[in-house]
Amino acid sequence: MSWLQIVVLAIVQGITEFLPISSSGHLVLVPSILGWSDQGLAFDVAVHFGSLIAVCAYFRKDIAELLRGGCQLMGFKNETRESQLALVLGIGTIPAATVGLLLADWVESSLRDPAVIVVTLAGYGIVMLLADRFGRRDRDIAGVRFSDAIWIGCAQALALIPGTSRSGITISAARALGFKRQDAARFSFLLSVPVILLASLYKGFEMLMGSTPVPWAELAVGALISALVAYLSIGFFMRVVSRIGLLPFAVYRLLIAGVIVYVLV
Repeated sequence: MSWLQIVVLAIVQGITEFLPISSSGHLVLVPSILGWSDQGLAFDVAVHFGSLIAVCAYFRKDIAELLRGGCQLMGFKNETRESQLALVLGIGTIPAATVGLLLADWVESSLRDPAVIVVTLAGYGIVMLLADRFGRRDRDIAGVRFSDAIWIGCAQALALIPGTSRSGITISAARALGFKRQDAARFSFLLSVPVILLASLYKGFEMLMGSTPVPWAELAVGALISALVAYLSIGFFMRVVSRIGLLPFAVYRLLIAGVIVYVLV
């Protein structure tokens, strides 16, 4: 990979990871449009790790509370707000972690294709629009139930397919369950932490144990740039979603799907 490709793709990842427009889809599309070779899943995981740093920094108070809640759970104290939220986030992580462990290699070899992205961008864009338009807005993150965590966690598992958007599908699921926009986004971002962490650790271990040389410098630069841009992107999204909702992002998904058809098909 050239340094230009590393910088461009890291910026793309930082912008799109927490906007509901599919970071993985853009990481497939940008190289296709610019004529670059696919950067591979290792680089994708590195820039996703940068996004993990960003979300932990932005929601540092929430993360600290969740860590306290996790410690309380280990001490069999599950009656606090922090421990309850830590528990439902843990439950919500199980579907995506399981599907990722079983199907990640197949997805990398079979679904990183513009045709798949067109379908998922447009289809889930419509789902997101409907969920935001007709969903109730009377629930907050403090009222997340185990059943909510399971539904949203299953939605997160679908994000393994490029073009789906992890944040888009989980926010849509939360909106369909009646959560307020900001609370849906906040829960979605917190739910991303264990999944991205597990994926990064798994892929990092795989690279360490493999015989292929690892371009650690490239991965580190990509992760750093992604972290800085993603931090700004989160703040932008939280302001927009509270004032306007998900309509601009749904429209963008439909437009970019049309562009892909025009350019690549």
